[in-house]
Amino acid sequence: MQRLYERYKNLVESRLGEYFLQDVPQKKLLEAMRYSLLAGGKRIRPVLTLAFCAASGGRAEDALEFACAVEMLHTYSLIHDDLPCMDDDDLRRGRPTNHIVFGEYTAVIAGDALQSAAFETILKAPLSAEKRAAAALTLAEAAGAYGMCAGQQLDMEGESRRLSADETEQINRLKTAALIKAAAGMGCIAAGGTKAQLIAAGEYAEALGLAFQLRDDLLDMESTSEVLGKSIGSDKESGKSTFVLLLGADRCRELILENTEKAKAALKPEFPDTAFLEWLAELLAGRDN
Repeated sequence: MQRLYERYKNLVESRLGEYFLQDVPQKKLLEAMRYSLLAGGKRIRPVLTLAFCAASGGRAEDALEFACAVEMLHTYSLIHDDLPCMDDDDLRRGRPTNHIVFGEYTAVIAGDALQSAAFETILKAPLSAEKRAAAALTLAEAAGAYGMCAGQQLDMEGESRRLSADETEQINRLKTAALIKAAAGMGCIAAGGTKAQLIAAGEYAEALGLAFQLRDDLLDMESTSEVLGKSIGSDKESGKSTFVLLLGADRCRELILENTEKAKAALKPEFPDTAFLEWLAELLAGRDN
């Protein structure tokens, strides 16, 4: 399974390296975009897009442009999340954050440009117009005022008060799980999967996303900057309500396992081969960075 994961990841890395290479007056902007886009990471979202395309009966390569679009949009969100007006972080994936290297205004514009590029990449993909439109709509809904942006807004507002567990879960569903759910769904769309497969993919991805954020919260409390590749303890310092602070580390570990099992169970009825996706869920539940 590790070899398949690496194959998917390498497909994405190779294709992403082909973007934003033009020699143009705004070259610094392209350099800033590539700096964050090519900074590595687990590439979980684009891997999910490729994996669900394959699981739905297509070739992983058919969803490659959709996968790259998801990573572009995810990267934009990270650049903006690190800004001084947001989380004010100076380390991401073991390197200085975008605004530290290129300056704040270039970082803002780089994030904006990557968001636009995500939809341009979808709309230029070598797939049918129907699939391109469905994928663009899926990503737009996950990214906007009822998805990631909503989660970020509520997250920032929540720094001024103690949130309940329900409020914290809502933020995690919007800020983290929404894009993971879109990534999985776009893979099904690329393959021409059934409506039932699209629903099952969404259920898997939402549970996976919650487990992923729970693990992130634990790592922010228990890991080190060297292992994690970013600043630790920032949630506590900024006064953010996390599941670790609200429920304790032990309960968070229980919820990670519960959501991981829920994700795996969602796959069974609709996909003939679930081995890789089940393995991936377990891998993420136990990750250390």
